[in-house]
Amino acid sequence: MRIANEQELDLVEISPNADPPVCKVMDYKKFLYEQKKRDKALKSKATKVIIKEIRFGPNTDDHDYEFKKKHAEKFLKEGAKLKAFVFFKGRSIIFKEKGQILLLKLAQDLEEYGKVEQMPRLEGKRMTMFIAPKK
Repeated sequence: MRIANEQELDLVEISPNADPPVCKVMDYKKFLYEQKKRDKALKSKATKVIIKEIRFGPNTDDHDYEFKKKHAEKFLKEGAKLKAFVFFKGRSIIFKEKGQILLLKLAQDLEEYGKVEQMPRLEGKRMTMFIAPKK
C-alpha cells in the first residue's frame, strides 16, 4: 500500500484465491480501459451466425419452389445458415406429409451447398428445418 501511495498509483488484487494473494501496483482506470479494449477486440473477431429464412406453403408450386431454392443456394454460398419452414394456415395442417416432403426435397437439392442440421420438425403451425453451409 505504501509503495502504491508513493507512486500515486493503485494497488490491484490480481489473484485473490492464491496463497498469498497476488497484487500489482498500476493505474486501475488504465487497466480497466485496456481490459475493455481486449474484450471488444475478441468480440469483433467472433463469428456472427446469420440465419436466413425461406417460407413455403404446403401446396407451393414448382416455379415458386425453384425460385426459392435459388435464393437458398445463394444464402448458403454466402455462408449464412438457412431456416426453411412450411407454414400451415387454417385447415391446411392436414397436409403435414406434403410439407415434410417439400422440406426433404429442398434438403436433397441443396445437398452440395449445405448439410441438414435439424430434420423437419413440426412446431405448432410451422414445420421447420435448418441447413448449415458447407465450409
